[in-house]
Amino acid sequence: MRSGLRALTSRGRSFLASGLAALLMAVLLGENDLFRIGVLVAALPLIAALVVARTRYRLACARRLDPPRAEAGGEATVTLRLENVTRLPTGLLLIEDTVPYALGVRPRFVLDRVEPKGVREIDYRVRSDLRGRFVIGPLSVRIADPFGLVELTRSFTISDTLVVTPQVVALPHVRLSGEWTGGGDSRTRSVAAAGDDDVAPREYRQGDDLRRVHWRSTARHGELMVRREEQQWQSRGALLLDTRRYAHRGEGPRSSFEVAVSAAASIGVHLAHEGLGLRLVTDQGAEHLTDNATSYSLLDTLAVVKTSPARSLEMGITALRQGGGDGLIVAVLGSMSPEDARELAKLRHGGVTGVAVLLDVDSWDVREYGSADNYQAVQAVLAGYGWRIVKLPAGTSIASVWQDAASKGRFTVGGAA
Repeated sequence: MRSGLRALTSRGRSFLASGLAALLMAVLLGENDLFRIGVLVAALPLIAALVVARTRYRLACARRLDPPRAEAGGEATVTLRLENVTRLPTGLLLIEDTVPYALGVRPRFVLDRVEPKGVREIDYRVRSDLRGRFVIGPLSVRIADPFGLVELTRSFTISDTLVVTPQVVALPHVRLSGEWTGGGDSRTRSVAAAGDDDVAPREYRQGDDLRRVHWRSTARHGELMVRREEQQWQSRGALLLDTRRYAHRGEGPRSSFEVAVSAAASIGVHLAHEGLGLRLVTDQGAEHLTDNATSYSLLDTLAVVKTSPARSLEMGITALRQGGGDGLIVAVLGSMSPEDARELAKLRHGGVTGVAVLLDVDSWDVREYGSADNYQAVQAVLAGYGWRIVKLPAGTSIASVWQDAASKGRFTVGGAA
């Protein structure tokens, strides 16, 4: 009863106060009719509080996100499934789900009655123009009486996470040459069509699959020998994203930083679909990407990437240099100094292909933070080392300029050619 009284709404408190006042005036004036009215008005919220407080509903809740990963600016559908697991019908239920401000207002629903063992499903949509990981939930259920005199809130504990990834645009196919690397024993399988006698075995190493043991060679050598496997050749590359705060201009979803993140996501997904083994590097160093899901792992990482206070690309360049074996380096760059450009440019050598996506950050802000001379100087340094230059000004899609990645870097005063 005490919890029911605490759950009185403003209307319930008003009824109770009016009823008590009517009772007091009835006693002072000796009005029996007023006394009966006062009893009725005061009893209504008390009875409602007692009924709601003694209600023992048991509700089961489940939530489904479709899709669980959405692009910035896209929509996702949230489906709530409520089940009444008791043998009693519910009363009026007020449903409210907890949603971050970036996804919109909190959705509220009213369920009039759920029969015993009954199930209700409720759908609503969420949308975000911002990248990130957003926790949806927990769900709260307010049990109310039909007169709106009492509301008792009960909450579930479950929550789900919606990942809002950067916008990804389809890119045209561009031939990007680079060296091929991989891990294994040989380029071709050594088992000849004639049979096991032509197998070129090697000694057993810790972690080798026992199904590869070649028993005839093992008996001949007196130690475990295994068949050599085919070399798993795969083109490898690195994607450098410049996240330095001072290297970008603008605010919000249309800032140069968000455009850079979207461009990196588009390039990374495009190259992953073409079979490139990719690693992500920022000015803070190498980022960890899980295996077997390169595109998803890249998008999940870029969904939460933020600007950094760094002033130099030194850590990122060091991470690229230490990685080694990259046949392709794609760098998405903001404003940078010719010195940083020179250190980055030196990474392109031999069979390594370098592609620099240069954001013209001054086109995002009318104020003069940099200069066109510095921008052309950076292009000249990179092109001088054989990098391919892709210029990306404000309001331009990476898809419309990605074809420039096919042009080997030759720089003239007018720009890249």
